Amino acid sequence: MPVKPLFEIKSARVQQLGKQLFENLEFVWEEGEHWAILGNSSLELTGFLETLRGNTIVSAGEIQRHFASEFLNQQTSEGQIRSYRDLIAYVSQTYQLKNRSNLQNFYFQQRFNSSEADDAATVLEYIQENSSQIPGPWTLEKVAKLVRLEQLLESSILKLSNGETRRLALALGLMKQPRIFLMDQPMTGLDAESRKGFGDFLKTIIKSGIHVLITANSQEIPEGITHVAELGGKGILKTWKRKYYPADHTYTRQIPWDLSLLKTLVSPIQRAEQEVIRLVNVRIKYGDKTILNDLNWTVQAGEKWQLKGKNGSGKSTLISLLIGENPQAYSQNFWLFGRKRGTGESIWELKKPIGFVAPELVRFFPANQTVYKVIASGLFDTIGLYRKLTPDQESIVWDWIRVFQLDSVANLMISRAPLDKQRWALLARALVKNPKLLILDEASQGMDEFQRLIFKETIGKLIDYSGITLIFVSHYQEDAPESVDQILDLDQPTFSFLNKL
Repeated sequence: MPVKPLFEIKSARVQQLGKQLFENLEFVWEEGEHWAILGNSSLELTGFLETLRGNTIVSAGEIQRHFASEFLNQQTSEGQIRSYRDLIAYVSQTYQLKNRSNLQNFYFQQRFNSSEADDAATVLEYIQENSSQIPGPWTLEKVAKLVRLEQLLESSILKLSNGETRRLALALGLMKQPRIFLMDQPMTGLDAESRKGFGDFLKTIIKSGIHVLITANSQEIPEGITHVAELGGKGILKTWKRKYYPADHTYTRQIPWDLSLLKTLVSPIQRAEQEVIRLVNVRIKYGDKTILNDLNWTVQAGEKWQLKGKNGSGKSTLISLLIGENPQAYSQNFWLFGRKRGTGESIWELKKPIGFVAPELVRFFPANQTVYKVIASGLFDTIGLYRKLTPDQESIVWDWIRVFQLDSVANLMISRAPLDKQRWALLARALVKNPKLLILDEASQGMDEFQRLIFKETIGKLIDYSGITLIFVSHYQEDAPESVDQILDLDQPTFSFLNKL
């Protein structure tokens, strides 16, 4: 009996946002196949998924979605108007969470203020509100157990860590009762334990009859995947059965800019030996849940730290203290740059010497903020630009735009910029004011392998040129710059901070 194709893409010329994405895309996805799509460009990888979803323009060739034919014929005979999209679940890297008024108007500090969490639904409510009306095998109980959300169902969605939010996105996908599950870098933001268990997750949903296609890192293809494809600007360049995919296959490309340009923009930090951070028996609680328990930590000027811990271990909470976004800081024994919190400093005085990058920041900028405005807002430590720049300030912003080659997207809304451009824009925003302390919280998350390498080398050069104090957060050890030599591991019961890499 011949195997039925699910998708067929034939000689497709694909455009997105007015630009050609693929010149001649050919792809056949048959029943029983589960694909990992690899490549050098996050824009192309995401664009491939959007093409399968029907969200790009196919100006030549065709796409046939055979998997939906029987469903659509049945629905038509019953007088129902349905789309093939009803059978596709999609986990994006740019998921948005909405408040109870169905508006995406949360502000960044809100997630750390327990008194304001009521504006957001609980995990349970959010899943119920966003579940499909199409009948299927996936119940809330089954899904919550599979993705380990059982203990979080009564938690506000605003309180979830980045990895926990990713698990919520997977749950929402399953509650759509899909036949096709598309996932864009689904292991992004997951700790090592969760990434290891992702293969079990895939095998479970595949066994239920779901067909899976993901974009992935070439060195991290999960169990359950049967086929691998390499994607390029012309289309699919090569395919393998999973068992024949070369383990040492790598992608190489020339670094697109001169890293020495950084030297013209960063000023070496003139400092006497001093403490940048000192925490003494810091304890943070939300209700009955203790997030940080008697944490002691000292960071000296110029030190390079990696902050480690599983999803939900308290990394984001600790960072919120450092960047002035957590109201519980005032009740703690906590010093920044030698000054105790709560001794009369303004929030703007606190923020001025600190540069901060986290991918979720993009979600909190107003809809009218361009890449240029996002970078410029770093001069004032605001989530958005609300004042006119001086000529000197404009010049500095454009210097950073040119260093990271953001000219082509400078006037594009940040939410519409390619994901890798968003990451560089956030880094430029953090650096535009020449901070003394740089905090990078999964800052290269979602970038393709090559971009992550560039990001690592860029941060390494920045450290060499400036002597900046660094706190680096990543679930991937290989992303840490070589000069990072100290670890604070929040998974250790004593919060040991004397470990050397």
